[in-house]
Amino acid sequence: MAEQLIISISGLRGIVGENLTASIAAEYGSAFGAFLRNRHFGAQSTRHEARLSVCIGADSRPSGQMLKSAVTAGLCGVGIDVTDLGIVTTPGVGIMVRELGCAGGVIITASHNPIQYNGIKLLLDNGIAPPTEASEQIKKYFYNKDFTFVDSANCGKKTTENQTDTIHIAKVMAIIDKETISAKKFKVVLDCVNGAGGRVTKKMLAELGCVISAINDEPTGLFAHGPEPAAENLTALCEAVKTKQADIGFAQDPDADRLAIVDETGTYIGEEYTLALAAKYIFSKKTGSAATNLSTSRMINDIAEKAGGQVYRSAVGEANVAAAMLEHNCIIGGEGNGGVIDLRVGPIRDSLVGIGLVLQLMAETGKTISQLVSEIDGYYMSKDKFTVEKIQAQQILNSAKKLFTNAKLDTTDGCRFDFDDGWIHLRTSNTEPVMRIMVEAKNKTIAQKYIDAVSNIRKEILHRRGG
Repeated sequence: MAEQLIISISGLRGIVGENLTASIAAEYGSAFGAFLRNRHFGAQSTRHEARLSVCIGADSRPSGQMLKSAVTAGLCGVGIDVTDLGIVTTPGVGIMVRELGCAGGVIITASHNPIQYNGIKLLLDNGIAPPTEASEQIKKYFYNKDFTFVDSANCGKKTTENQTDTIHIAKVMAIIDKETISAKKFKVVLDCVNGAGGRVTKKMLAELGCVISAINDEPTGLFAHGPEPAAENLTALCEAVKTKQADIGFAQDPDADRLAIVDETGTYIGEEYTLALAAKYIFSKKTGSAATNLSTSRMINDIAEKAGGQVYRSAVGEANVAAAMLEHNCIIGGEGNGGVIDLRVGPIRDSLVGIGLVLQLMAETGKTISQLVSEIDGYYMSKDKFTVEKIQAQQILNSAKKLFTNAKLDTTDGCRFDFDDGWIHLRTSNTEPVMRIMVEAKNKTIAQKYIDAVSNIRKEILHRRGG
């Protein structure tokens, strides 16, 4: 059975040649263009209003150029000008949307998904993905084909722009101290999984005086290993760090918005530590607040509280975290998947920001990554998912509420139950018929207690339905 095309708050995602084709991409581009015209000029907009522009970039997947051309055609067809940024990172597009004063942005990427997938991620003029209401409107434009093509004289025009790397690096350099880092001459191994991050990241590391050993850095889109920067996919990076006797190893996903770290011993320390280390540096300099989602480790709470700060939790999703950061004027934020957000650079997850802040922390403290990690109180975390129907999912949530009456409950996104010794987050996926369960506790024994409790609820409900 063929997979369904997925359209969510993050945009559109599908399998190239199966449910994601050039014609689908063009129509989605036209739908986004019509939405932008309506947003800026109202429902009665005509072709005579001032022109709007959208910038578009792609990660390195071989299908990216085809889809980028198709989306561009769809945008131009409804009278939107397009600036082609080439193969660039997702945070790079977010930066250029604001830098060029565009009405929106498009990134052709499927993030950490395997090569057969690709997607079309949308940004508004603030560089953030559309909120839920706007996403639903775009979806309606697409499904209803609610867009009108313009005549020849009013078609959008395509131009190119090749300054994304330069501008991106400059913005990251502005929040760190280049001289302090350069003096250390850090030996860095970089694994870009043949994605879009290699070129710009190597340039930035060179400017920071690092001795770089890059693997999988050619932007072929033919991933050398699983594209998610998880432990099982980074054995070659871990080995290279040991062989090169490097100070640190960095791993990006294909669109370079996520960052995983390997310490100087060649040990993968986990994506959750990326945000924690960045926050450790930021909170060493100033007091303020941070924002993250409900599924991210308590480590950031510990770090913020020690510095007299606090943490705001949002629903899962980069746009939700960015909105919370803007609302509360947060000094740092991000997600436990290796995504770091610093509003001084942009309201979007950015692996270059993570790299810069972690190197700054190492340079200023003179400590190794393993030493810095040992200073952060770690937790045991388990992430799992299981197939479930919508009615069953709600029954599981209701039963969990009755069982965990002693917990602090947050229903922003599913249910998060906070206990003194850990927490559980149960939520249904936005993109597939599954329920996700995240559990974190002071140790594995405590975590297993909570995992077993949820498992028992699940078995009871599934058995009841089966009977």
